[in-house]
Amino acid sequence: MSAENAITVDVVSDVVCPWCFIGQKRLDKAIAIVGDVDVQIRWRPFQLDPTVPAGGMDRRQYMLGKFGSEERIRQAHARIEPLGEAEGIHFAFDAIKVAPNTLDAHRVIRWAGAAGEDVQNRLVRRLFQLNFEEGANIGDPAVLTEAAREAGMDASVVETLLPTDADVEAVRNEVATASRMGITGVPCFLLEGKYAVMGAQEAEALADAIRQVAQAKARGELETAG
Repeated sequence: MSAENAITVDVVSDVVCPWCFIGQKRLDKAIAIVGDVDVQIRWRPFQLDPTVPAGGMDRRQYMLGKFGSEERIRQAHARIEPLGEAEGIHFAFDAIKVAPNTLDAHRVIRWAGAAGEDVQNRLVRRLFQLNFEEGANIGDPAVLTEAAREAGMDASVVETLLPTDADVEAVRNEVATASRMGITGVPCFLLEGKYAVMGAQEAEALADAIRQVAQAKARGELETAG
């Protein structure tokens, strides 16, 4: 069978990044536009702030520390809310009470990648929804376990593994690898491990990049990619 019309997109993102949520929605649209290309998505970890304590922080205090004032926080939210609405996202920033450390979320996302076709996509979408639209604490093991169950994973396995150090170093190493590759902001879309599209680009721009890489692959120009 030919894989000429199939490409892999590695999405480097963090589930507390609003731009990554917008990027996920736009990637879905882009894949619909290039319907003749089989796009395999893999979610890769990035931590916007790995210094957040394991138990999380009060989000209001955390945001004040970043932005300096309530007014600047409101301005930041006001800029992104209409962009979210355009993609069907109903950001509920005021409902988010905890700024979580996302290491555990990335561990579960990693496990989802081996749990069956599209399970990882379903989990990432659910975590974005939980954090940004429902104000849930996605650093809470119970929230993560339930999200995993909803995505089609074996919740008992996730519940057992989360309190351990399973894949903690693996995720940290992946985050470090992204930094070594020069990725300083997310989302970043890596096409066939070779071409990077930075930021939450419009769906049409993403679709164009996907189509160009798929065509280059069909011409045999990506054979040395590894």
